Amino acid sequence: MIDLTEADKKQMQKKGISESQVTEQIETFKRGIPYVNLLAAATIDHGIHQFSDAEKEKYISLFEKQKDTLNLLKFVPASGAATRMFKALFQFLNNYNPANETINAYVNREKADIIRTFFIGVEKFPFYEAVIKRFVEKHPDFLNLPDHFQKYYFIKILLDKDEFDYGSSPKGLLPFHKYKTHPATAFEEHMYEAALYDESKGTANLHFTISKEHNNDFDDEMEKIKKRVEEKTGVSFKTSFSFQKESTDTIAVDMENEPFRLESGEILFRPGGHGALIENLNEQDADIIFVKNIDNVVVYKYKHEVAEYKKILAGKLLEIQSKVFEYAKLLDNEEPSEAKIEEIKDFLKNNLNVHVKPDVDKYKEIYQIEFLKEKLNAPIRICGMVKNEGEPGGGPFWIKDEDGNISLQIVESPQIDGNNKFQKDILNNATHFNPVDIVCSTKNYKGEKYNLLDYINKQQAFITTKTKDGKELKALELPGLWNGGMAFWNTIFVEVPLTTFNPVKTVVDLLKPAHQVKDK
Repeated sequence: MIDLTEADKKQMQKKGISESQVTEQIETFKRGIPYVNLLAAATIDHGIHQFSDAEKEKYISLFEKQKDTLNLLKFVPASGAATRMFKALFQFLNNYNPANETINAYVNREKADIIRTFFIGVEKFPFYEAVIKRFVEKHPDFLNLPDHFQKYYFIKILLDKDEFDYGSSPKGLLPFHKYKTHPATAFEEHMYEAALYDESKGTANLHFTISKEHNNDFDDEMEKIKKRVEEKTGVSFKTSFSFQKESTDTIAVDMENEPFRLESGEILFRPGGHGALIENLNEQDADIIFVKNIDNVVVYKYKHEVAEYKKILAGKLLEIQSKVFEYAKLLDNEEPSEAKIEEIKDFLKNNLNVHVKPDVDKYKEIYQIEFLKEKLNAPIRICGMVKNEGEPGGGPFWIKDEDGNISLQIVESPQIDGNNKFQKDILNNATHFNPVDIVCSTKNYKGEKYNLLDYINKQQAFITTKTKDGKELKALELPGLWNGGMAFWNTIFVEVPLTTFNPVKTVVDLLKPAHQVKDK
């Protein structure tokens, strides 16, 4: 047990965090989190499906035929600030003095390739005109300054807290694309994209998880763009927002695993990472949910290819879901024959990647049926995977847990023991990675929602080292939303083309073709 003051208890009560949660989290710090045990990378025909053109057409058709009978939803994690996106620019402001050296000298000294690329393509950024206009208004002689002073002040006004303050803004509200009529935010692009595959009976439903402090900003953007997007697409939009719950914050500890206290004496609690959003997802009510990150958007001319693959994944989901529902209903209402039990086992193995242990065949029939019911009654996710071309992020692997269960999982590199040669070789030989392109079903055949919190593997959390007020601390991140947060879902991996994955991790990613509008 830990010693908690009355003030601690009030602080926790206000957040909705129980003493037992805190005790469990501190025990996790003390115990440590075991590495995931990789058996093999998921590859084509060994955990990853590669569809033929005929299959793609079949799944698109299947989705198109059924979509107007379904409640569809697009779920977009969008709470992240753009700080990392501008990391190289912040470093530039801290380390560069235009009175002492040229931009080229800085780039060479710091090997700052992002700064070089930024200024080569600066006029192509969707915020370029706005920044220049602001500076000319404030300093009419701006354009007469030496080139390296202009460049320094350009970045300064872009990031300064009293100016554009882009580094503190949510990614979803930054201008991503420069059209002839206006710059479009990632938020707006998600609406255009949703109109192409998330629409049922003329309406598209979107849900964004955002930070509480940016709620009004998203509302303002919604007011600004809704009419424009609806007129252009002919689709009506129902857009909702939620915040990461304070009750999902996790306690920070010092290096002796004691609660980390601020100078005020309060315990430091930190947001639990994107895994906390499983609670937000759990509150959504839809037949099919598309999950995609806020920064993974493209300019309008590429959207149809992106939408086509979303429909393919959704069609595959509907095909699998239909069979799952058929078998689950049968097991609830009939006494299955031995042949039918074997048929369902084969379906689980060959279609849902469920590893059926050999000893299951030795169970009495009643226990075999219970096993089948348990495996069929779980949320389903179809996850797009792209060929690995050196992008950072998690990947698809076969893993074996502490109970000997083998399953397909999305695993991040910090979950893998880099000192274990066997594990490292598997990681290095992976052919695909996770672009967060997920289509899922969270209801059973009766239309009842699963409690998604029952399908989390808490052993797949993360412990990281951070600093606060100059002191080291240990932080706990909950199992990632699509990692341990969905560990006990039925999982199917499907290859999708790299053209469907266009995230903006650094500001210069906005210069890539998928984010550039070229006049015809």
